Amino acid sequence: MEENTIRQTDEIEIDLWEICLVLIHNLALIISVGIMVALGAFLFTQLLVTPTYESTTKIYILNKQENASVTYSDIQLGTQLTKDYAELIQSRFVLEEVVQGMGLDLTYEQMKEKVSVTTPTDTRILAITVKDSDPVMAMKMANAIREAAAVHIMNVMDIQAVNVAETANMPMKKSSPSVLKNTFIGGLLGVFLIIAVVLVRYLMDDTVKTPEDVEKYLQLSTLAVIPLNEGESEGKKKKKKVKRS
Repeated sequence: MEENTIRQTDEIEIDLWEICLVLIHNLALIISVGIMVALGAFLFTQLLVTPTYESTTKIYILNKQENASVTYSDIQLGTQLTKDYAELIQSRFVLEEVVQGMGLDLTYEQMKEKVSVTTPTDTRILAITVKDSDPVMAMKMANAIREAAAVHIMNVMDIQAVNVAETANMPMKKSSPSVLKNTFIGGLLGVFLIIAVVLVRYLMDDTVKTPEDVEKYLQLSTLAVIPLNEGESEGKKKKKKVKRS
């Protein structure tokens, strides 16, 4: 039992070593394919993918009665209602009002895909972010959504005011796609794919190439090896020049 275990362990080690040798032998191919795929991902991202820009505006909502001081319960209640405010901001009423007011050729679903509302942890601030291929349009839509949402929230929630914490910014850099990230992922994917192809070809190749393969796979010992005289074989292919008088 111990001898069989040792043999199995040795065979696994030899197989892993052979796989490493196969990968090292094809290292130039692996690197070349990785570079080619990375270059393709770079060109695709740079030339064919439309960049998008993000503009963010922030509002501060505090639920308190008119002419009353702010209490801890007001602050706690405002924190609990931030999810309700986020739903109201992305409601059909607000987004369709912005679409009609700005004369945009967008449906409610298309407009909703551009808008996201987030709440920083332990705050009562709502951040409204709009994505668009035009940075100016992204800024205008964010401000328009903030204004329409402020009126809608005050009417629905019966609060006194929605304060502007930060107006929408003019995005100077695109938010997506990331050329560097896509290039790296493309190169990595190309390397993994070519490694998989090389390993599959190696594992599917059951031909015997060396005397060691005969002993390993057929459990037979080789009596002799007949070398190939490459010099003679090449010499036969050469044609002798004949001088003509």
